[in-house]
Amino acid sequence: MNLAFYDQSTEKAIVEEILQWSETALEKPSPQFNNLPPCPYAKKALMDEKVAILFKYDDSYQVLYSCVSQFDDNFDLAIIVDVHNDKSAYDFHEYLESLNEAISNGMFIDKDIWVMGFHPDDDVSETAQETAIEAITDTEYSMIFVQRLTVLQEAADKLDKKGYYDSYDSECIASDIYNRRVELYRRLKNGNETS
Repeated sequence: MNLAFYDQSTEKAIVEEILQWSETALEKPSPQFNNLPPCPYAKKALMDEKVAILFKYDDSYQVLYSCVSQFDDNFDLAIIVDVHNDKSAYDFHEYLESLNEAISNGMFIDKDIWVMGFHPDDDVSETAQETAIEAITDTEYSMIFVQRLTVLQEAADKLDKKGYYDSYDSECIASDIYNRRVELYRRLKNGNETS
């Protein structure tokens, strides 16, 4: 990723921090994911420059809405870094859940989009606790990840066959998110019928 693209020192520091987080926490095999990395596709996507990182500085979500409605398939993933971060963790995730529902219902025309996020007040997974990174910036931010729903779910189906999701607890938030994504994928492929 070319850091020269980012003209502010804060942006550069956040991008460096995201890259460090990916390298140390997302790309390393973990027993929690059947010895696969928490994000098995992160390293390749970053190496192939298939990740876009955008910044949100105010309470408007226009940068997110533009990303959803005009998703650029030259990228596998867009990360919206929200340095404004005015929502509680609960409200943030509720907002993203309702946005996924709106996308699924055609509010942005293209229904083949999935958003999920990370809030600074989220509970930290065991894997993340074991691989703590040194902060590069004091700026607190949340991240919203925007991807093609079909690409993400079809990759997840392949990982499922490798035991990636075996340790997901039915009480776990990640399990709920996974199940909701599967449901929206099914609706995208089959319509709203139940099978």
